[in-house]
Amino acid sequence: MVIRVFKKQRESVRLQMLVVLVGIVLLAGKFIAFFLTGSNAILTDALESIINVAAGAFSLYSLILSARPRDANHPYGHGKIEFIAATFEGALIVVAGSIILMKSVYNLFEPVALQQLDLGILLIAIAGVINYIVGLITEKEGKKSNSLVLMAGGKHLKSDAYSTAGIVAGLGLIYLTGLVWLDSVVAMLFGSLIAYTGYKILRASVAGIMDEADYELLKRIVTVLNRHRRPNWIDIHNLRVIKYGTTLHIDCHLTVPWYLNVQEAHDEVEAVGNLVREKIDPGIELFVHTDPCVPQSCAICTKADCNVRQHPFTQRIEWDFDKVISDQKHSLE
Repeated sequence: MVIRVFKKQRESVRLQMLVVLVGIVLLAGKFIAFFLTGSNAILTDALESIINVAAGAFSLYSLILSARPRDANHPYGHGKIEFIAATFEGALIVVAGSIILMKSVYNLFEPVALQQLDLGILLIAIAGVINYIVGLITEKEGKKSNSLVLMAGGKHLKSDAYSTAGIVAGLGLIYLTGLVWLDSVVAMLFGSLIAYTGYKILRASVAGIMDEADYELLKRIVTVLNRHRRPNWIDIHNLRVIKYGTTLHIDCHLTVPWYLNVQEAHDEVEAVGNLVREKIDPGIELFVHTDPCVPQSCAICTKADCNVRQHPFTQRIEWDFDKVISDQKHSLE
């Protein structure tokens, strides 16, 4: 399992290196297009590419650092650096969007003559297609490896591609009509879109730093546990997930028959861990606390061969999200 996790992290690092290299090439192409045309809209794209490269380089460093094995000073590993990297990227994107908005408003009243729009449109169109492809691959790998850095970077590159498409359309309209003021309007529109993308990345990274509950992941785990539950799993409660970069740490309480010995209870804990790792993510770490059943548990316990049952079985309770995350044993009351 550990080997698979490290392999996944190495793949993430290699992909991020490719993202940075591609970003540098596209940055050069977009600034060439800006100097040729003098277009604010193209400058919008070029400035965002600076953010792509700077944030990508920091993200690469964070991925390398988060891949380091845990040590005495970092018993849970170094994965939290990914949240800091995503925060840095989101902040840079917000700043870039704000700068674009300010310059566009200024040039709306002080327009600049545009030149060689046909060549500029071609250059940024090519860059936009490349950005989208790289962003799609990066976001997909980020979801696969639970890497906030890759997901944030992928979304940023895709949003960059969307804004490039809009800018190409706007420049095409300017090319056909000769209305120079449209250049600033297009730049203002996509500067706002860029700033909003940065805000969403900031929101997700701060949520990770603050260990905000990932409800979608928790619901997936609850569904898997409920579908494959064993007779000795009387209930699971107080389920929590903490993310450290690509590593997920899950805490929960498992109620088992009170008469199980230590080895038998341990086997049930291992079964829970193996199930979650098989169905959700092989890199998940689980910390499961076992609780003994109580007389009130008999009414919902499906164990047919229990010789110490104090009350008859009444009904099976389906585990749902609200029941499993609460710090309370299941019961009919």
